[in-house]
Amino acid sequence: MNKNNYAVIMAGGIGSRFWPISKASLPKQFLDILGTGETLIQQTFRRLQKICPAENILIVTNKNYKILCQQQLDEVVEKNILCEPSMRNTAPCVAYAAFKIHSENPDANMIVAASDHIITKEDEFVRVVNDCLVLSSANDVLLTIGINPSRPDTGYGYIQFTEEGLFKHKKVRKVKTFTEKPNQELALNFLDSGDFLWNSGMFVWSAKSITLAYRKHLYDMYTIFEEGKAFYNTEKEQEYIDRVFPICKNISIDYGIMEKSDMVYVYPASFGWSDLGTWGSLCTHLDLDENKNAVIGNKVMLYDSSDNIVNVPKNKQVVLQGLIGYIVVESEGTLLVCKKEDEQQIKQFVYDIKHGK
Repeated sequence: MNKNNYAVIMAGGIGSRFWPISKASLPKQFLDILGTGETLIQQTFRRLQKICPAENILIVTNKNYKILCQQQLDEVVEKNILCEPSMRNTAPCVAYAAFKIHSENPDANMIVAASDHIITKEDEFVRVVNDCLVLSSANDVLLTIGINPSRPDTGYGYIQFTEEGLFKHKKVRKVKTFTEKPNQELALNFLDSGDFLWNSGMFVWSAKSITLAYRKHLYDMYTIFEEGKAFYNTEKEQEYIDRVFPICKNISIDYGIMEKSDMVYVYPASFGWSDLGTWGSLCTHLDLDENKNAVIGNKVMLYDSSDNIVNVPKNKQVVLQGLIGYIVVESEGTLLVCKKEDEQQIKQFVYDIKHGK
């Protein structure tokens, strides 16, 4: 296993779309959403251990989740849990990890991945990432992994690629555009065109290439984390991060770097990926009954009901009759009943509860 390979797991989100099971105190990445016996972050960590040593896997998370990380990931060393004092989007998150890794190993290559994605074909995932790491070690490029689309999904971002390949590796294509979640008509056009991929939000690059990209495109942020090299892996690291992180620009790595750089390439892949962003997305990962109901809970009875998602505590007796196309979730005394087609409103429900509406 190549000791120059590193992985960064982004684990700072609060997972509000999976409310009421996912809460600010226990976000979805720390939950066994699929009932597999592993939480999502445990699955992600185990998967990345096939690519790099455990001591080369860093977790970037909110400081409130440090203990959860330690409890769920026995193999992670404490210095590799990078604690954000505030939420500032993904560009500062990635910068913190990249500059820390680069200060430790200037020859490092790294994959950046979310903590809460599902990947069903892990062997293919490992092959693709290792291929990308070889490319990033030999070329000054920023690679993103694109997923071959199987449907016109409006819940994903899209990447358009050109005919230009990366030297002899013709499968890897230069990125032309990034598009956020499109409407149904546009998603259909993307699928028909044949030159669009789903944006997985996974990136591969050398530590050197990405730090130079920050210098070119986000210079203020580059300066902040470059000056931190005197503190990384010392007892003063957290003190420095607590002081400077909140003043970083609130911007994603996509907007801040990927859409600006002319060195961005995409690697098309198919390894059973899902970002598990909503309750509705669970349906593709759970067994359905003859009426297309997805049920978690062993005492749920359904009558004249179809196309529902039901998630209730084990041994909770639930009887549903005449329900079609709904999400029904109970957790710790809170009950959600919502039309599947309106699940994007769940974030608003959480906001209204928090603000006493």
